[in-house]
Amino acid sequence: MTLPSRLYAIVDPLDTGRDPLVLARAMLAGGARLLQLRLKTAATGELLATAAALRELTAAAGATFIVNDRADIARACGADGVHLGQEDLPVEAARPIAGPTAIIGFSTHSEKQLASARSTTADYFAFGPIFATTSKIKADPVLGCAELRAARALTTAPLVAIGGISAASAPAVLAAGADAVAVIAALVRAPDVERATAEFLAIVGH
Repeated sequence: MTLPSRLYAIVDPLDTGRDPLVLARAMLAGGARLLQLRLKTAATGELLATAAALRELTAAAGATFIVNDRADIARACGADGVHLGQEDLPVEAARPIAGPTAIIGFSTHSEKQLASARSTTADYFAFGPIFATTSKIKADPVLGCAELRAARALTTAPLVAIGGISAASAPAVLAAGADAVAVIAALVRAPDVERATAEFLAIVGH
């Protein structure tokens, strides 16, 4: 597959107290066309309601919508796909739940994990954290651009770099082989989320 954008915007309020739908609207207004909903602590009912509302927003904007972790929620709300972590359902188990046309992404945090994941039918892989991140309570070891270059050589599938990426560091990350940069904190903590999204896209390209 080809990723629809070089900016993979992740809707997760983190510690901001911001409404995820307000964040999503601002990201879409700024030009984001690849969004993931990531609400790690939300109850299932709350997550489904938010995902369904976000599905409407992304559909109206012509954006691709991915749900983090939950293949069942992705299927129920009509999302385009699901993103799975190392402790979630295996890709092959999630695929019949998410649906036959669902995009499935899979997180990897080392060359070994990525090499192992190549045997799955995941449509793209995330790789990180590239830099120090505040978006995870227990973050994996920082990998850096050198490890990203090594990871690029392991797969021809789309590779999404994640972890502490800013507008300033994004060009170097893309130059190291990433097809897209996943961004949380640099967008959701920005004073003006719409402007921050537009500035990111101006740097990385659509």
